[in-house]
Amino acid sequence: MNWIPLTTINQIDTIQNASNTIPQIIFKHSTRCSISTTVRDRLERPEPPPGVVFYYLDLLAHRDVSNKIAEVFNVEHESPQVLLIKHGKCIYHENHMAIEMEELIEQLQKS
Repeated sequence: MNWIPLTTINQIDTIQNASNTIPQIIFKHSTRCSISTTVRDRLERPEPPPGVVFYYLDLLAHRDVSNKIAEVFNVEHESPQVLLIKHGKCIYHENHMAIEMEELIEQLQKS
């Protein structure tokens, strides 16, 4: 998995703009949470789908970015959490143990 670190609020605009041509996935991870680590490991096991950009947000280091994501994409903050962004909007989000790569792939195929 080639995660792009999400560390600044300015990257949110980049993600929104890029999502007009390439789906963007944001994974919000707490480095102190065992559930979050388990979910990250589950996302990294299968081959990621082609043509998708994956961002990794360390919530503890960048809570301001997480808060801005919640505001911009109109989703309640959760941890761990995954968001699928297309055409500037969050079209799918999930949290905790419900996060699965297979479901992300299914949602990508639907949209």
